[in-house]
Amino acid sequence: MITLRNITLRRGSKIVLDDASVVLQPGEKIGLVGRNGAGKSSLFALLTDRLQSDKGEVDIPRQWAVGEVAQNMPETEMPATEYVLEGDVRLMAARKALEEAEAAEDGHAMADAHALLMDAGAFDARPRAQALLMGLGFKGEQVDAPVNSFSGGWRMRLQLARALMCPAELMLLDEPTNHLDLDALVWLEAWLQRYDGTLIVISHDREFLDAITKVTLHLDETKLHRYGGNYTAFEAMRAERMEQQQAAFGKQQDRIAHLQKFIDRFKAKASKAKQAQSRVKALERMERLAPVLASADFNFEFREPLNLPNPMLMFDEVACGYEVDGVENIIVRGINRSVLAGQRIGILGANGQGKSTVVKTVARMHRALGGKITEGKGLTIGYFAQQEMDVLRPDEGPLSHMVRLAKEVSPNAREQELRDFLGQFRFVGEMVNQQVGSLSGGEKARLVLAMLVWQRPNLLLLDEPTNHLDLNTREALSMALNEFEGTVMLVSHDRALLRETCDEFWLVTKGEVTPFDGDLDDYQRWLLEQSKEAAKAAKEAAKQAAKNGGKAGAAVVAAAAPVVAAATPAPKPAQREDRKLSGQARQKLAEQTKPLRREMEGIDAKLNKLADERTSIEAELASGKATPAQIAELGKRLKSIHDELEAAELRWLEVSAEVDAIYAAN
Repeated sequence: MITLRNITLRRGSKIVLDDASVVLQPGEKIGLVGRNGAGKSSLFALLTDRLQSDKGEVDIPRQWAVGEVAQNMPETEMPATEYVLEGDVRLMAARKALEEAEAAEDGHAMADAHALLMDAGAFDARPRAQALLMGLGFKGEQVDAPVNSFSGGWRMRLQLARALMCPAELMLLDEPTNHLDLDALVWLEAWLQRYDGTLIVISHDREFLDAITKVTLHLDETKLHRYGGNYTAFEAMRAERMEQQQAAFGKQQDRIAHLQKFIDRFKAKASKAKQAQSRVKALERMERLAPVLASADFNFEFREPLNLPNPMLMFDEVACGYEVDGVENIIVRGINRSVLAGQRIGILGANGQGKSTVVKTVARMHRALGGKITEGKGLTIGYFAQQEMDVLRPDEGPLSHMVRLAKEVSPNAREQELRDFLGQFRFVGEMVNQQVGSLSGGEKARLVLAMLVWQRPNLLLLDEPTNHLDLNTREALSMALNEFEGTVMLVSHDRALLRETCDEFWLVTKGEVTPFDGDLDDYQRWLLEQSKEAAKAAKEAAKQAAKNGGKAGAAVVAAAAPVVAAATPAPKPAQREDRKLSGQARQKLAEQTKPLRREMEGIDAKLNKLADERTSIEAELASGKATPAQIAELGKRLKSIHDELEAAELRWLEVSAEVDAIYAAN
């Protein structure tokens, strides 16, 4: 278990923890929550020995491996799969041991190294690494691309995959969902639910915390408070606790006032002096309760639009994409949709399908590459970019941004009015002149929100607006959107925000935009259904790659773990029964696949035989009776068995893919 006893931790002059204690049991999944700046990341640093406490003890089992996401941006030509594999410290140690044994031609050491490789799961390590990459949204052709060929957000996904690859007894995840879309988020939830170690996660995503955590650790006013339950349960229990604390504080204040009144009244009277003195001592001994100091709420609202054109937008065979060196790259085509006043549209789809491209086209950041977009008269667009710096200038302050914006939309605005307005978004004093490039992610997001509110839009285009927002600000955004009278088009992986603000969904997939007939729960079920189909496709592609000399590891990516990918249009509920095969059809398929299934049985037998031989050799080496020459020979045979096992496993998966393909085709 993890035990923190009477911990005091300082960061500079700030006290992060003051005499804090908590016990966390093995295998628990814990959500670490608290306001921004409370010290959650500092607590992670304490658990990993990057920080030392000023007082108290931190007790973590010595044998535990700790996995966490590195915050540095990797710069290397190493292939993505190899980079992720390096996260498995046991595998890396076993590989090094084998290299050293082979260099020394030490048969006994080679046998030991092979045993270590077996224990570390070396035979399916590449497929497991590639499964992590695919689950986090990488495409098949990207799993062996150089690390430095990816953008910053994708490199952070690589860091997450590398952390998940680590066989850790304790996993520390700090905002793991920030760079994920909804598809990858669903996959990550499923992975973490299966993880059997101890997990501590910092997140501002309420539904993510509810899905994977059973314990909530609240860091509040330098103390740690443990609650048995997920985030929703924590909120309810904390509200009750605060209510009880406030009631107890009120009662104590009444008692203090009563005692003080008695003292003030009778301290000068000789007949009552003794009683008055006893009241003074009672006050001195009393353990004073603190009043409940709730975090200051952040609220804002969008101004009423000046007009509401209807329809706001009409798409006629619109193609969306981008240009590179004058060459058009169309991502989505044939959009025929209308956007009406008051609609709340959530845009769904796998990463890379074109959600942000569609939004940028509507926001006039990209021109339409085909078709026509007709805008309603008086349309005013407010655009929140996924990368805030797309609409901000790093060398200017918040006030400069507002002054420039005011010249465009409200030339008569005075500077004091702009300062007061920024104050509503927590930009006060000299902070209004602080360079945007030095602001935190949450502060930049609040500035973009402030600029949106000032523009008084009637159409809001929001592309991942919650990436850097804490829970209070997310709730404020949700309330503001629900009260907004205009139209909202929202791309987000925050399911709570999507549920609370969107009435309908568009699905961007296979180069098309289609309505999704269902809610978010239907979408998540559909994603999991698509996982199996994506796995089949990956197996088939890997089989072809293997025939063409591709790497063996790619063949089993889809088999190693669920791959969430939206590759085909969503099936309607009524179609699910239609997919059931009749008995006659099943019999026909059984005949078609019979030779392949027989081959798989033969490979199974070969795998069992090789495994038995390996066990026998390992036992002989362990007995200590073999001569040095025999040890060297047995070590070579072990390496040969390893190669044969890998080839047999690859062939088994190729045949399995062929069987799956036959079933899929029918």
